[in-house]
Amino acid sequence: MSDDATDRMMMETLYWWGVPTLFRAPYAPDLRDCDIALVGVPHSSGNGSTERDQHLGPRAVRHVSAHNRRYHKHFDFSPWEAARICDVGDVPLPEAMDNEKCVERISAFFHRIADASINPVSIGGDHGITGGIVQAIAGEGSKLTGGRKAALLHLDAHTDAYENIEHWMGAKKSAAHWAAYCVRQGNLDASRSVQIGMRGNPRTRNWLQPSYDLGYEVITMDRYREIGAEASIDIIRKRIGDSPLYITFDLDCLDPAVAPGVSNIEAGVTGWSIDEANQLLRSVRDLNVIGGDVVCLMPTKDSPNNITAMVAAHIMYEIVSLIADGKRSATG
Repeated sequence: MSDDATDRMMMETLYWWGVPTLFRAPYAPDLRDCDIALVGVPHSSGNGSTERDQHLGPRAVRHVSAHNRRYHKHFDFSPWEAARICDVGDVPLPEAMDNEKCVERISAFFHRIADASINPVSIGGDHGITGGIVQAIAGEGSKLTGGRKAALLHLDAHTDAYENIEHWMGAKKSAAHWAAYCVRQGNLDASRSVQIGMRGNPRTRNWLQPSYDLGYEVITMDRYREIGAEASIDIIRKRIGDSPLYITFDLDCLDPAVAPGVSNIEAGVTGWSIDEANQLLRSVRDLNVIGGDVVCLMPTKDSPNNITAMVAAHIMYEIVSLIADGKRSATG
């Protein structure tokens, strides 16, 4: 007969068993005894298109994420043993259909996390959540960044820097604007940031110009295919340097065959494989990763086996592992 520890190890990675916190981490909404906070951000009023079910993303990932409570083979450690990782719950959004009010609520929730010097890793929600998070945790007065602006590693099929558009179907601090207003407000340092993976036929000829005007380095999918992963990684690492780094991962940067259940899907041009995405994420190991998010999961359009939710959980796991590995290195 097996012992209790072996029984628990076997059961903990069965996603259909037990209470579905994120990665089966302890639930700790009071933030006590926590180094890394796992957060659900069930927000979908920042997109404004017909793809409005992104608020169901956190619940879908909670359902399957225990499957990813694993040892990290490439980093040769267990993030769950290297840091105190807690599920701190969902951001409460009682004005769920009011995007601007939701962004305020998101920022207030993450201010509390940043003030406790805890690193957040979040599952959304549409991409409007990133603006609400970043304006709370980076820039002047931030304990997580030491008052510095954050560098951004932005993996996406779209730049979300469309400040040439006043609003996106009514939403102002929207999924289409956050990468611009967080620079204008002094939360992000575009000169230290990289947007990578943009692909597909654009709406206009100058679709990348707002990002260039803001100061971002942009590696489109065409450019990535031309120069290759290693050259792209070299650009990313040199650009970010010693800056506090925030990672945002829009699931639409992946090929639809890998992640079919996403909003704003770009099916006309091949996206990344999961191995390519892993390589890019792991390339920032040993940099100062302060937090990250995964966005644009559409559970209502996912496959019956929840493959996109499982992919979203995996990307969260990689970001958690980067932060936990950094904490392990810092303590010797």
